[in-house]
Amino acid sequence: MTDIPSSARLYFRPTGFVDAPFDLDGQVLRLSGGMLWFSAFDVIVLDGGQRLAPRLVSVAALDTFLETLSDEHAEDARQSIERVTASREPLQFGERVLRMDEPRIAGILNVTPDSFSDGGKHSEDPQAAADAGFAMSAQGAAMIDVGGESTRPGAADVWEGDELERVLPVVERLAASGVAVSIDTRKASVMEAALAAGAAIVNDVSALRFDDRALGLVADAGCPVIIMHHAGKGHELHADPNYRDPLIEVYDWFEDRIADLEQAGISRDRIVVDPGIGFGKALQHNLSLINGLSLFHALGCSIMLGASRKRLIGALSNEAPVEQRLGGSVALTVLGANQGVQLLRVHDVPESLQALHIWRGMRDAALMPTS
Repeated sequence: MTDIPSSARLYFRPTGFVDAPFDLDGQVLRLSGGMLWFSAFDVIVLDGGQRLAPRLVSVAALDTFLETLSDEHAEDARQSIERVTASREPLQFGERVLRMDEPRIAGILNVTPDSFSDGGKHSEDPQAAADAGFAMSAQGAAMIDVGGESTRPGAADVWEGDELERVLPVVERLAASGVAVSIDTRKASVMEAALAAGAAIVNDVSALRFDDRALGLVADAGCPVIIMHHAGKGHELHADPNYRDPLIEVYDWFEDRIADLEQAGISRDRIVVDPGIGFGKALQHNLSLINGLSLFHALGCSIMLGASRKRLIGALSNEAPVEQRLGGSVALTVLGANQGVQLLRVHDVPESLQALHIWRGMRDAALMPTS
């Protein structure tokens, strides 16, 4: 038997990515039904809040390793491994289907006067805002994420009537033209009206905790939902960061929240998780989450990464202001793709998509047999 204490918890993070699976039967596994294959698991063992000695277990040695575990640990491990490798269900936008077998771009469309990166740009003209969404869709964004309330640090809450007035005309115009739309809101009334106007996905930075009606509404609607991590209560998006092990703590938080959603009638295959980069997290916490993104595949959900123009880019590049963070945003997009992230939420659609085209071209070349 292994020396892992019975009280310990095991986490399986896929790593050791390879260019192609050819002639590697039994040595690699496919990540979430996508375009990446990996050759090992970083097995994180946590006991009493402390990480024990790291274990890197190759796919080839995985069965042997599982045989050394207690029955309980082995059962949990097999469930995690199955979720890591299982294909993700497509997202449904009415009659449209968005497959999750490769990284996709979600274009950010803020209809607010005070967002941190583009506040006021589209807040007074619904048609101009919709045109910006049409442009992002034409440039290749798989969906447009429309929001009417800034979630930057220090932003004031927005009355739901004002938020509805901002987003509904834009959602209606985009959806009527066949654009896939998600509604970025914490308020059940805004979710309900936007879904009726043609939005097909709810993106809630409070993970359906801000509004008591939101959980039941999304369950009844049967739509996919994106839930974002933040450490505070439903309204405290930027609580002071206090993490001992941010990657594990965020993972555990998602496990608990997914269980709540499943109990309410929202199936796991309709849930997308977003680790909440920049929300109540210091630089080192954000970097830990980005470096460990592949762990979240063990939740069995698609993953969204929203790091575009975020503060961490400025912190790592001589305090570059928001308008000078394109290079960092594109770098984070590629880092996400390299860890199997299915949705990249970005401001700069053509540049991000060009980066993904290069990434996809490299993957296609690697996956084409040479003989």
